[in-house]
Amino acid sequence: MNNLQVGLAAAGALVLALVIAHGAWTSRKSRPKQAIPDPAREADRPEPTLTGDIVERVEPYLEGSVSAEHLAEPLDEFKSLPTPRREAGLDALIDVLAPISIEALVSGDAALAALPATRRAGSKPFAVEGLNMESDLWEPPLPGQRYSAFQAGVQLANRIGPLNQIEYSEFVTKARAFADAVGGEPEFPEMLDEVARAKELDQFAVEHDAQLSFILRARNAAWSSGYIHQSAARLGFVAGVIPGRMVLPASQEGQPPLLVLTFDTQAALAEAPEQTALRELTLSLDVPQVPPEEKPFERMCEAALALAASMEGVITDDHGGLIRAETMEVIHADLQKLYQTLDERELSAGSQLGRRLFS
Repeated sequence: MNNLQVGLAAAGALVLALVIAHGAWTSRKSRPKQAIPDPAREADRPEPTLTGDIVERVEPYLEGSVSAEHLAEPLDEFKSLPTPRREAGLDALIDVLAPISIEALVSGDAALAALPATRRAGSKPFAVEGLNMESDLWEPPLPGQRYSAFQAGVQLANRIGPLNQIEYSEFVTKARAFADAVGGEPEFPEMLDEVARAKELDQFAVEHDAQLSFILRARNAAWSSGYIHQSAARLGFVAGVIPGRMVLPASQEGQPPLLVLTFDTQAALAEAPEQTALRELTLSLDVPQVPPEEKPFERMCEAALALAASMEGVITDDHGGLIRAETMEVIHADLQKLYQTLDERELSAGSQLGRRLFS
């Protein structure tokens, strides 16, 4: 073999090695990011603090800066919120109320047996409350208690729409059947007046409803579902009941979650979740369901920024447009006005009445 042949063979081998190396590098780069399996290694990793320093790290991705004064509050501030007072269930503000007078005391057991099998009139919640003889408070019928009066109610509006005449008629039928069973006499308000009131309340709800969402999209490598779980868990998110859903719990047990993080359900159910390749997830806030004292939008921005920084992602809207820092500030200002309007209407975000209306 002459020198030329040797040189060509060596050059060919070098080119082949470079092609193989480039292919391996490209394959590794394109693989979905995986969760870190080693607990000890994970424990050594510093957790994001969700404070103002995150804003500085992700500023290039947002093409702006977020005011730490407005959007970067330490999470410790929200760990011990005051316990809200118990609110009555039925309320004339959002319910049609039908008083039911009775001639003799009725036991809670008898009242429970008289309730209809379904607690809805069409698409609207239906409920019965009794006036407890001892506490003199309205409450859902309870075993072992005695009641001196009852009231039936149906909700005027929810996110499905306003109460209509058919639903009102179903309400009357169910309330009258309950009254007959407990030996009572119901009194119903005028149907047309209540339907008109339902339309007015529904119009207000439509104009003041707010469900916000940020889309986090991968800038480079895709994510496995396990990687998403691990990244979100560092920020306090826990797995929800539905696959592909994680929630940031409220500070008080039994309350709706502050934030919801969702990604493809099929990927979450995959037999080999580490092989799934996801390129986006959604972070959402149902504004009327969460009290402003929990700082939900601020925490939504903090979580989005932290995830964008740790997962190499960008924050966009539903149409793929980049969410800039100044946009977050505008939304924050608009939310303050919305909270004030809901307060003035006695339908404060996070209150029982507010949650019922916007559900």
